[in-house]
Amino acid sequence: MERTRIARVDDIKLVRRGEQVEGTLHLTPHHLIFCHTPGPAVDEPNGHPIPRTKPRELWITYPIIQTCTLRLTHPSSHLPSSIRLRCRDFTFVCFCLSDEKKARDVYDSIKAWTCKLGRIDKLYAFTYQPQPPEKEFNGWGLYDARSEWKRLGISEKDTDKGWRISKINADYAFSPTYPALFPVPSAISDNTLNYAGRYRSRARLPVLTYLHPVNNCSITRSSQPLVGVRGNRSIQDEKLLLAIFSTSHSTLPPPTSSSRPRSRQSPRSSSSGSPTRDVPPDLPDPETLEDQMISRTSTEDGPRVYGAQQHNLIVDARPTVNALAMQAVGLGSENMDNYRFATKAYLGIDNIHVMRDSLNKVIDTLKGSDITSIAPSREALAKSGWLKHIAGILDGASLIARQVALQHSHVLIHCSDGWDRTSQLSALSQLCLDPYYRTIEGFIVLVEKDWLSFGHMFSHRSGFLSSEKWFSIENERIGGTNDGHHNQRTSLGGSNSSAGNALENAFLSAKGFFNKDNNSRESFVDSDGELQPYDQSPSANGSKKTSAGGKSGKDTATNEKGATTKVKETSPVFHQFLDATYQLLHQHPTRFEFNERFLRRLLYHLYSCQYGTFLYNNERERVEANVKTRTRSVWDYFLSRRQQFLNLSYEAKVDDNVRGRERLVLPNAGEVRWWNEVFGREDREMNGAAPGNSKMRNGE
Repeated sequence: MERTRIARVDDIKLVRRGEQVEGTLHLTPHHLIFCHTPGPAVDEPNGHPIPRTKPRELWITYPIIQTCTLRLTHPSSHLPSSIRLRCRDFTFVCFCLSDEKKARDVYDSIKAWTCKLGRIDKLYAFTYQPQPPEKEFNGWGLYDARSEWKRLGISEKDTDKGWRISKINADYAFSPTYPALFPVPSAISDNTLNYAGRYRSRARLPVLTYLHPVNNCSITRSSQPLVGVRGNRSIQDEKLLLAIFSTSHSTLPPPTSSSRPRSRQSPRSSSSGSPTRDVPPDLPDPETLEDQMISRTSTEDGPRVYGAQQHNLIVDARPTVNALAMQAVGLGSENMDNYRFATKAYLGIDNIHVMRDSLNKVIDTLKGSDITSIAPSREALAKSGWLKHIAGILDGASLIARQVALQHSHVLIHCSDGWDRTSQLSALSQLCLDPYYRTIEGFIVLVEKDWLSFGHMFSHRSGFLSSEKWFSIENERIGGTNDGHHNQRTSLGGSNSSAGNALENAFLSAKGFFNKDNNSRESFVDSDGELQPYDQSPSANGSKKTSAGGKSGKDTATNEKGATTKVKETSPVFHQFLDATYQLLHQHPTRFEFNERFLRRLLYHLYSCQYGTFLYNNERERVEANVKTRTRSVWDYFLSRRQQFLNLSYEAKVDDNVRGRERLVLPNAGEVRWWNEVFGREDREMNGAAPGNSKMRNGE
């Protein structure tokens, strides 16, 4: 293959956790494969060695490589050159090669297979063919939107619960990053949705994601409103939210008719509240609707569902200052003077850039895991702030779950675009509320619904196409090549290195490995990605379709041949969701059907690109790529190995009258801990001997 300068290297040393073995490295189009034969075992009672003839293999798929550093040594030093890999599953390995040319060829081949694919459909998932029994499964059929809505009590024929399934986005023209089907209040027409969608970024208007089976209270999700510095408002958005927050009442106000929109401009009004010319003249004022609802519910003689106890909530996941700063670019957060039927809570969860930097600090603490078995500094781990961020996300999920289950209220969740922090909070709160989502099949449905169907920028956040910025050459000598992305450093391990421990010294003297912080920030705004143009008026006939990121195709990694990852758009958003799920599992060990290994392997396969499930950013992209017919589902892997992922302590019975078996489980954010297994470390190394010392682990 043209990308492979060398396909096999013999007599290469692999260094991992301070131990080294010699073997053969194979470079295939989709994997690095290191093969070695372990030495004989000598621990038998009779003392005779037992030969081990079966070779062992270490497989590393190229997309899982986060950073790759080639370190060259001067021939006179008699030290080998090395290639150090840091993988996204927190595997750290170092390959030592005595031949500098072979080291360069291996490095160049890894770089080419990792960075120069240019298109998502060149990844391993599009050629992978499973073997039995995995071949017999079809994970693509596990999630069906209509079936899940029906499980929640919502169907296209029955609107008794106050909800209906809208098909306004059936061709993905209304909101390209939203699912084709989504539930909305029965009292709201598609015409009103058409107006309301123009007031939310990417037309990601408030729609249902969960309905509580006992009190009929809802969790809805959306993106931020287009408030701007002029304090824009939308009568239709206010009407939609009022209808959502009124659905648990036994009687709803009758839907009002509205005339057909006369233009595609966003229907807004100034801060004074005067309607624009685009608002239909017969559309009632939201205050009138609110007063009508209050009057209706206060005089009802029939049964009511917790009406007097409701404290409906709009949750903005962002820090307050970040949300307000977005007004300068035409975005922002709801003016609660226009939503008097609810209150607002800002959760203060930081954006993707802060989370990326936090994980980079954790990685920096673990970066010597290939050459040494020394435990990481717990003080440095605490300073990373990682557990503080996980605790903040869990606090937000707990607030939402309590509001729905205990306060019998409705909650709307959004952040900026509604596909990062919103997905985390929505999925985690449902995990707390519904025992079904704590089963293997239920968790799969939850991921499919709130992450895949409602959209998350998987290809951007996970960086499947990699970047040359993650590849570097150390000690490049005069006359060597430099592509502009390498960090050139002076040799620290030349002929003056200690001969007594030459190999170890050569490794330890290389400073700055895996310590490449990307400190990119937006100048003054908070964004879930880069600050990008917002398409506020999707074409009614579908002729104007935007990409998942709201950009033209030439700017997206999935549409342009030769594209690579934009480093500052990467972030461990889904990783944080799995970490928070691990915290719930650890704190409630009998309430989950799946075990910790299930979550760990799911994180691995997020980055392995062996399956098509996570390769695209939304439902529309997966449909257009025919991903279900061209690739396999990641759930095939788990279902065919189900026994490996079962929690032996799981108690399936739910009884709200028995302590420990209630439907609702809540996290204790003060007891968050390091998910040591995912970082490849022992519990004592990361969490210490005093598991109750949460303040130290949180960096407080």
